[in-house]
Amino acid sequence: MPAHRVFITGASSGIGSALARYYAGQGAALGLAARRGEQLQALVRELSSAGAASVSCYPLDVADAAALQAAAEDFIVRCGPPDIVVANAGVSSGTLTECREDLDVIRRILDINVFGLAATFSPFIPAMRQRAAEGNPGRLVGIASVAGIRGLPGAEAYSASKAAAISYLESLRLEMRSSGIRVVTIAPGYIETPMTAINPYPMPFMLPAAEAARRFARAIERGTSYTVIPWQMGIVAKGLRLLPNWLYDRLFANAPRKPRNASE
Repeated sequence: MPAHRVFITGASSGIGSALARYYAGQGAALGLAARRGEQLQALVRELSSAGAASVSCYPLDVADAAALQAAAEDFIVRCGPPDIVVANAGVSSGTLTECREDLDVIRRILDINVFGLAATFSPFIPAMRQRAAEGNPGRLVGIASVAGIRGLPGAEAYSASKAAAISYLESLRLEMRSSGIRVVTIAPGYIETPMTAINPYPMPFMLPAAEAARRFARAIERGTSYTVIPWQMGIVAKGLRLLPNWLYDRLFANAPRKPRNASE
């Protein structure tokens, strides 16, 4: 499935910018959204001379549904309905429920990582549904995480948000089944991004962002319903899911934690 039109959130850095570079190299028309406008503009300038058919820039917060609606309408007018929408925007931070000052951080993580998925997809679905009925099926792609498979200590909000993302995307996949639109869930392990750079612990099977983007794109093209990248982390995650609670608790209760209030 050639990707002629691709809309990506969280595009200013990390996985989002790596995917933008990949699809620019394929000659796609891009819509790029992110909170950090200056970084986003710099990426747009880079990609405009890197083979992209066109690059539209949308500085916004994915927790702002109205802003995403406006961005979607503008992109569709400029380029037509997208072939691929990647809801990639996400934040991570160490959080502790016992600390009252973390409650706002917990809410923010859930707003971006869960509500942001629905806010991203919603304004595109009608046009993509119509296009699929004409024989051009598209992809709605949600970036989850292996952290959603089992809860991690000190990461209540992030683990919960990614578990919710996985379940939300599964429900959406069922909803979209008869429409011809495929829903792709990608659960990354450790990818070299600003988000993982602050982790003070070993990160096995780490992938460079550019290589991760290539693997993501292959899964998106196939329309894979759910995949863990890299695959080795999928085996680890499945093993952890099978552990009884008493053993999981003993192994992970004192695991290293992401610093509190260190988000990306």
